[in-house]
Amino acid sequence: MNFIQTVHGSLLEGFYPAGWDMEKIDRCCANSPERINDRQTFWHREFRPIACNEVQELDVKMGHEIAWQIRQSKEAGRKVAFILPVGPMGMYKWAVYFLKEWKIDCAHVYGFNMDEWSDGEGSTLPSDNAGSFQNAMEQAFYGPLGELTVPANQRHFATKAMLPTYAEKIAVLKEEGAELITVFGIGRMMHIAFWEPHFGAEFANDEEWSKQTHRIGAQLHPLTIEQNAITSFKSRTTLVPCRANTIGPGLFLQSDRIIGGCDGALGRGMQWQGLSLWTTLRHGPDRWLPSTYMPTLPGKLFYLEELAGPLEADVN
Repeated sequence: MNFIQTVHGSLLEGFYPAGWDMEKIDRCCANSPERINDRQTFWHREFRPIACNEVQELDVKMGHEIAWQIRQSKEAGRKVAFILPVGPMGMYKWAVYFLKEWKIDCAHVYGFNMDEWSDGEGSTLPSDNAGSFQNAMEQAFYGPLGELTVPANQRHFATKAMLPTYAEKIAVLKEEGAELITVFGIGRMMHIAFWEPHFGAEFANDEEWSKQTHRIGAQLHPLTIEQNAITSFKSRTTLVPCRANTIGPGLFLQSDRIIGGCDGALGRGMQWQGLSLWTTLRHGPDRWLPSTYMPTLPGKLFYLEELAGPLEADVN
């Protein structure tokens, strides 16, 4: 007896996006842990998943990768644009550490935060609000870099006024020789940024979907709300906004390189991100599962080894 056998007529019938093939998703999750890095035909030849034994290792490796890309672009004399998340967060202190050790300034770096909480009209939390993504970035990355930091006029946040300008600004930077690097985590609903899977219903095909650069006041899936209640608001669902401004595939699919992270362990052997990780690596590109496009791009996906499973019932 399982979900697939009992969902008909239940309160969950119609709850998940219409384009989800639950049987295929289940097959993605049924592999043995040691098979997780087996290369798939749809992976980019320069895409590589990297296992980490613990969260601290993942933080260090992701932080080093961010700092290394900044250093390489500096030494090559070119600009670099980063689409940046608020989560995973531990990577930022290590990126700061390495950049300070190497004495690499970020005058050539352009930061584009991928999303921000908002209301139905796209108005966002004040930048000094403890829950705002802008505040989190200033506290975790831009501020601690000190004199090496990214210039203030090269930091972009997903406000109602600023987000619609991202596509043009990034296009100009690319014309000037800049690389675009997307740093990301994978949502429980397999979203990238807050580009949710149910948006797939609005488009006739993947090509039309892939051209969408952003959305103002996007409606978030209930499981996205609950994921953030658990991971960012200490379980207090009532603090989580139900909408957000977000970039779309029209931007993250332009990435010259990606740096991903999956650190969704909860303790006591429990976790929330294993299904999302396996589906991303095994399913193949599908607009109903935005994260499945990330392995088609060059770069690295760092993940906690325990997320590989086995994804089976555990009553301990």
